[in-house]
Amino acid sequence: MITVEQLTKSFGPKLAVDNISFSVQKGEVLGFLGPNGAGKSTSMRMITGYLPPSAGRVSVCGFDVLDQPLRSKSKIGYLPENAPIYGDMSVFGFLSFCAELRSLFGAAKEKALDNVVEHCHLQPVLQQSVDTLSKGYRHRTCLAQALIHDPDVLILDEPTDGLDPNQKHEVRSLIRRMGQNKAIIFSTHILEEVEAACTKAIIIDQGKIVASGTPAELKARAPLAGTIVVSLRGVTWQALEPDLAKLRSLAKSELINESDSQVSARLQSNGELLPEFLELAHQRRWQVERLNIDEGRLDDVFRSITLPDTKRESAL
Repeated sequence: MITVEQLTKSFGPKLAVDNISFSVQKGEVLGFLGPNGAGKSTSMRMITGYLPPSAGRVSVCGFDVLDQPLRSKSKIGYLPENAPIYGDMSVFGFLSFCAELRSLFGAAKEKALDNVVEHCHLQPVLQQSVDTLSKGYRHRTCLAQALIHDPDVLILDEPTDGLDPNQKHEVRSLIRRMGQNKAIIFSTHILEEVEAACTKAIIIDQGKIVASGTPAELKARAPLAGTIVVSLRGVTWQALEPDLAKLRSLAKSELINESDSQVSARLQSNGELLPEFLELAHQRRWQVERLNIDEGRLDDVFRSITLPDTKRESAL
């Protein structure tokens, strides 16, 4: 549905996007992550045909964005960052205008308007002037124009920006539902949105793709992913540490907290540590009160990849 090949964009001496390649299939929702200035918005503008690339190519539903701009753009719904909108129009008037731009008239236009008004919960403000809308409703109106022609491909730049928690939940749910039969790319700086709505994710930094995979695969790259956090009662750290050192699969042990009756520790594995630890705990009759395996956190992965080494150390 979307194919990006060696896409590059320069603004004078500034290399904003540096030779990136990826694809998105029908039924996939791609989260596009990166710090401010990483090249996310520039990439999305090239994918939609809003900006021409300096090198590389983009095809949407088999149509080259540069060579077949009308065919490719007809397949795309685009929500740009800080989307422009005509303030003196009513919400209904604006969406009606957008529908006609997409060659929707008569019954088809009426059906399209009904669908986006329902999906984006715009009924309370339909006859209201755009200038008088709250930021949340304004953003929903901009999202509705991207959906008006039921496109096969959606490109959404910060689609939950300015929304309250309930509205964010609604938009994420909508993206998940639409992602079942569309190809969707959306950029965000809210990492929880990736886990909530995406089937895969890309992290871009300084114009380059520095990581890609499913949310679970990315979390597995976190520095603490796979470590065991355990709380034991009836033993001291002084007594516990020598026994832990005997475990063949233990790479490192770290005391988290110790009170009069309880010890909490983090155990880093270089093999199958969990069965070995549980066997030792049974032999020593340790009272295991809590045990969990850290699955990793996306924000830890994001920081470890995008922060310079000096800043990364201070952040940790």
